[in-house]
Amino acid sequence: MKSPILLLLTGVLVFPLLLQAEPANHDHGASAPHKIELNAGMKWATDEVLRKGMTAIRTLVGAALPAAHAGKLTPVQYDALAHDVNAQLTYIVQNCKLDPKADAQLHIIIGDIAKGVETIQGKQPGKGRPLGVLEVSRAMNTYGEYFSHPGWQVIKLPH
Repeated sequence: MKSPILLLLTGVLVFPLLLQAEPANHDHGASAPHKIELNAGMKWATDEVLRKGMTAIRTLVGAALPAAHAGKLTPVQYDALAHDVNAQLTYIVQNCKLDPKADAQLHIIIGDIAKGVETIQGKQPGKGRPLGVLEVSRAMNTYGEYFSHPGWQVIKLPH
């Protein structure tokens, strides 16, 4: 059973993409991006809401990653991390206002974060909860590669 917040986020994220979809008889390949890309070689613009939410998520997972990698996070700590990341995703989705093309690219990253959160929650069969922290960390690093966020710091991933 999927969490209500994930279902809400999925609906909020998918609906705008459906509105942007081209008619079936006008095919340029996929109507929504499946692979993240730069904006004509440049990073996508961000707004204050997005920067605030992503900074909070980066702080959360950056602090949790070493302990998760070392096997030292408890189930309660994983649950709290998932809750806090979901709260930031909700804040971003409800308040962030980007250009439609930048927004579509952001949805790819938010989808990756949401999948990582499901793994953190222990809802992905065959995937340990520490892997979810790593998945969210990777998504945050991807965000920093593709979105203009002054002062952004890459999360150092374990080897």
